[in-house]
Amino acid sequence: MASSSTKPIFTPPFTTTSSSSSSQPSTRSSLLSFLHSTTPTPISLNLSHSRISFLNSPSSAVRSLSIKNATETIEAAETSRVSRVGGQDANSQETKPTILVSEKLGEAGLELLRSFGDVDCSYDLSQEDLCKKIASCDALIVRSGTKVTRQVFEAAKGKLKVVGRAGVGIDNVDLQAATEYGCLVVNAPTANTVAAAEHGIALLAAMARNVAQADASMKSGSHPTPFSFLFPRQWQRNKYVGVSLVGKTLAVMGFGKVGSEVARRAKGLGMQVIAHDPYAPADRARAIGVELVSFDQAISTADFISLHMPLTPSTKKVFNDDTFAKVKTGVRIINVARGGVIDEDALVRALDSGKVAQAALDVFTEEPPPKDSKLVQHERVTVTPHLGASTKEAQEGVAIEIAEAVVGALQGELAATAVNAPMVPAAVLSELAPYVVLAEKLGRLAVQLVAGGSGIKSAKVVYRSARDPDDLDTRLLRAMITKGIIEPISDSFINLVNADFTAKQKGLRISEERVVVDSSPEFPIHTIQVQLSNVDSKFGSGVSEGGDISIEGRVKYGKPHLTRVGSFSVDVSLEGNLILCRQVDQPGMIGQVGNILGEQNVNVSFMSVGRTVKRRKAIMAIGVDEEPNQETLKKIGEVPAVEEFVFLKL
Repeated sequence: MASSSTKPIFTPPFTTTSSSSSSQPSTRSSLLSFLHSTTPTPISLNLSHSRISFLNSPSSAVRSLSIKNATETIEAAETSRVSRVGGQDANSQETKPTILVSEKLGEAGLELLRSFGDVDCSYDLSQEDLCKKIASCDALIVRSGTKVTRQVFEAAKGKLKVVGRAGVGIDNVDLQAATEYGCLVVNAPTANTVAAAEHGIALLAAMARNVAQADASMKSGSHPTPFSFLFPRQWQRNKYVGVSLVGKTLAVMGFGKVGSEVARRAKGLGMQVIAHDPYAPADRARAIGVELVSFDQAISTADFISLHMPLTPSTKKVFNDDTFAKVKTGVRIINVARGGVIDEDALVRALDSGKVAQAALDVFTEEPPPKDSKLVQHERVTVTPHLGASTKEAQEGVAIEIAEAVVGALQGELAATAVNAPMVPAAVLSELAPYVVLAEKLGRLAVQLVAGGSGIKSAKVVYRSARDPDDLDTRLLRAMITKGIIEPISDSFINLVNADFTAKQKGLRISEERVVVDSSPEFPIHTIQVQLSNVDSKFGSGVSEGGDISIEGRVKYGKPHLTRVGSFSVDVSLEGNLILCRQVDQPGMIGQVGNILGEQNVNVSFMSVGRTVKRRKAIMAIGVDEEPNQETLKKIGEVPAVEEFVFLKL
């Protein structure tokens, strides 16, 4: 089951078929490729005629024949016909992903997960136990207590496809390590928004009216004991005089989902609300009636400060001695975001000095905080044990939201709540889906045309479109071209999450150019061209006049098509297998090659011929459903008019 905010763009892959199946891969191929169980290891982009290894897909092997020496064929490495998904062979009829849930999750979310995979609920795991378990898991769901460190990703050995954080903050997940290992990280940012905002308002009001302290005072002598006379019930109306909220200024620090909802509710209480957030759009703030101001202006003019910022290197202990020195004397602080944004020792000093009148805290640097914490024990501090999302409705909502995101990721969908992958709106994703498939196939095709040598160092992608370049988001396309180029010549696992990182790590520089052309603006892209520079080609006709391997494609009728190889125009669907032949342009060539394929029961799906000058040279592009055997390829090479050809798998 997928959230409505995600867009499925390829076939869900957690089923396997017999290795003898001849079914062709869907053109809606995996965009994220989360389901490979390949261990990421250092790779080289150097190509060799004697070893071209394709370890991530059974359909990715490439074979090529040189006409100049037809009797000597290049032995490409045979891809194993056993597809390892979840640690099981493709001979098994069906496999299910293993999903580890390391902290309590609502039953509705667990039911959804169980309907899709094998769920292991193991709570309170030590780091050592987590590392032991993770090697057999495809997904991990955590809350805030589990630390998903680099060691966890290393122990997963590439099998872990997605980490789901049941909540908003992801500071307990090593995002850099997740990205390097190609693991998607998703969170559940919306389901607990209202609950967190309501708790913030509850702490605001309770602190202003000393509710917790007065309650504790009245109950102090409620239970008779031999020492009850030492702790009499107290009725201290004068001690717990509070302050009014009406007319007071509240500074909301972090104007995201929760901060915005707190602002709405505070205005309903008659408060003046200002906010600081360097990334918040001014029009959204104005729509609520909130003024965006600088950090210093916010803290220096506010009577109440409510924190809703994430914990990042720039926000860690942002409220410290220097910050408290700038606040209005008698300010009151609420924190339902992250404990680490406050220097807790500095807050104690500010409370003792009277600079800060009160604090209401739901989160702490260390959770649970030490029993002897001066901050927790302070008489002017109201505390709760991280209850921001602790409503029945929010718990169920978060469980469902994160379960949908994790299942969607395992099915190959790009989750709208992903935090370490390019974020593309659902409408744009839907529009770009067929171009994503085209991009990966062009990258995969281009690299198969490269001969041995120093390796691929640079690639250029040219997008031709009728739209303004600023209106064209190409991050998805660049990532998939990168995947297409790197995966076929390495044992590295590439997906949308780690494509850019891996390309940089391997020294592959990918540049992009956007060209405005006179075509229909109804379609986002007219053509995509991939150029590989400073490499030798095993198919000379694929080299442009500039000396680069150059191929170009477009989407026709919703399917990717190859439209140009080098300087030759062709038109062939990029499905299954492809044979490119350079030949003398003369009658009967299509028939000769077609007969050879037909004799071996190889079905031709598409055929296109492109030429530069009539009766001179031509390229014949042939799409075939089956993989021709070596004898068939040899016969094609022996046709007198065929000067060179290459057989490719896409």
